[in-house]
Amino acid sequence: MSPLRHRMIEDMQVRNLSSYTQRNYLYAIARLARHFAVSPADLGPEELRTYLTHLVEQRISFSYFNMIVAALRFLYTVTLERDWAVPRLPYQKQERRLPAVLSPEEVRRFLDAVPELKMRTVLVTAYAAGLRVFEVVALRPGDIDSQRMVLRVAWGKGRKERLVMLSPRLLELLRAYWKSERPTGEWLFPGQQPGRHISIRGVQHACQMAREAAGIGK
Repeated sequence: MSPLRHRMIEDMQVRNLSSYTQRNYLYAIARLARHFAVSPADLGPEELRTYLTHLVEQRISFSYFNMIVAALRFLYTVTLERDWAVPRLPYQKQERRLPAVLSPEEVRRFLDAVPELKMRTVLVTAYAAGLRVFEVVALRPGDIDSQRMVLRVAWGKGRKERLVMLSPRLLELLRAYWKSERPTGEWLFPGQQPGRHISIRGVQHACQMAREAAGIGK
């Protein structure tokens, strides 16, 4: 591990950044280093401006671009203490669009297009309980309270805990999933790697595949 990477990890841990944020920041900085084939500590504002222009030309998503900017800001303002970083590293403004609202029939077709029980349960849970992707993947078996008919969301937005309603139909599906899959370990929806929950990217990919299979949004 390079000294710079080690320092950045320590800085993120001290500030209690989530493991998901830490992984994204480290990936973004590693990508920057590969692009220039030098240590990020040796780069200046002009190189970073050129790099951000390159990313825009690559037509990466708004959210991915801003994640990279956040990682660069952290590295250069916190770890490397460069006072020029913030004004030279701007976030992109999001184009405001009304979200697409699926009809009940489209929702049924979408969910029917997900063949795997575990992934279908993930998506139904997110839809029925109104959870964000990073919230549903981090559910634990103990978060299901069938007595009070609520789900405990321990890692919500802003790292705040909240309770959401648990419908009888969702509880029935979760019980069927549990009986069929018998998940072991900490997570309700374990991933392929031991000790980790199912990945956000995996859920997003399943959504894309189901949308295409159901012929929605074409």
